[in-house]
Amino acid sequence: MNAILQHQQSMTLSPYIELYNLIIPKDNMLRQINELIDFSFVYEELKERYSLDNGRNAIDPIRMFKYLLLKAIFELSDVDIVERSRYDMSFKYFLGMAPEESVIDSSSLTKFRKLRLKDLNLLDMLINKTVEIAIEKGIIQSKAIIVDATHTKARYNQKSPREILQDRSRKLRKAIYKVDESLKAKFPTKNTSDVLEDEIAYCQKLIDVIEAESGVCALPKIKEPLNLLKETVADDLEQLRISEDQDAMVGQ
Repeated sequence: MNAILQHQQSMTLSPYIELYNLIIPKDNMLRQINELIDFSFVYEELKERYSLDNGRNAIDPIRMFKYLLLKAIFELSDVDIVERSRYDMSFKYFLGMAPEESVIDSSSLTKFRKLRLKDLNLLDMLINKTVEIAIEKGIIQSKAIIVDATHTKARYNQKSPREILQDRSRKLRKAIYKVDESLKAKFPTKNTSDVLEDEIAYCQKLIDVIEAESGVCALPKIKEPLNLLKETVADDLEQLRISEDQDAMVGQ
């Protein structure tokens, strides 16, 4: 039995399935997307790139893609999107999970995002198709609600990596100011150059300052934008290393 059928069966057999009808409103955006969009096109596109036979615990690629959509819509890190799917019933419903079902480890999502979906044009196409269907069905009004889930220059995110870092560090600072504006005095001087490495260095200093304030960074309203900025910095550093390695190979 393939992973998709297994998950459909777990939903059907769950004794708690009616909880979704009690908890999730009919006009909930995720419920509408789930009920009006047939995501089988994702399976068709991914089946050659994602093995369904790598053990009985293989994760349905449609579910993994939906995790990326949730990341795109809610702008959360891998860690926080998985954590929210642990208790948010609308997330579980959208992901095709039974209410009592355990969530994946966030490292599985990171691996899928980085290793399984190396073809970023494919991810762009999948997100594009999903959004176009959602607009056609009247679920969403604009493509603007979708930002890039993998921190690349996709169709819905024309910002450069440096601009994305600036945007996410700004949101983190604003969240901090609402809690303790006095921390502003400890923050590093903002980067003014157009160099990505300089922006990364600034963000890392900002992260270090905030993480030193254990009482503040433990707050969910701070922790989520902090985790997203940390993930973005890590992704950028990895991409820079890959680019340097490729340049070195070309130069040999």
